[in-house]
Amino acid sequence: MTPRAFENGYWYREQLKDFAERIGIPAATKLRKDELEKAIVLFLRTGTAALPTKRALRRTGIKDLERGLHLKLRIEHYTSNRETKAFIVEQARRMAPDVRRKSGVWYRLNRWREEQITNGARPTYGDLVRQYVALNRMERFERVPIVCYNYFVADFLAADKQATRAEIIAAWHELKLLDTPKTYASWVTARATRTNKNRSQLPRRG
Repeated sequence: MTPRAFENGYWYREQLKDFAERIGIPAATKLRKDELEKAIVLFLRTGTAALPTKRALRRTGIKDLERGLHLKLRIEHYTSNRETKAFIVEQARRMAPDVRRKSGVWYRLNRWREEQITNGARPTYGDLVRQYVALNRMERFERVPIVCYNYFVADFLAADKQATRAEIIAAWHELKLLDTPKTYASWVTARATRTNKNRSQLPRRG
């Protein structure tokens, strides 16, 4: 498989995990989908099976929850569960009662936490709560640089507000079979190319 063939395909996490394990990517079962994709592309380009992240994938010792969460506590062994999220939300309400929860915040908050720790910072849960508040106050988020069905749907509806769910699903399945990036723009381009090709093959009059 070439890097282009891989990048123009659409892969589920279980498929990526299986592929990564077979080619020897370290700690494949612990990686996120975007990290698996990055590691596989590197392997296809260089033949090197390497870990695509510096974040700690295995943690030992007492979990922060067991130590008792409070704002001054350093983040050492974070647990992403309902109890931790409830603590963050409750502290955020006390800090900024006007803030309302916004879609996409938890993903970005987790990436912020990982980046801080990977870069050598020692954030506290107070820092995490303040970042949660700041993210919820942002007017718009920049798109996460990934290719996914949700983005395809959003772009499709932005271009055609009358589109039905059935039309969008049919277009998505059509796009998945094409050797092209899995984006709405690529689908539009491919469809236009096919239409022009069909027109050129029509018999000319006169």
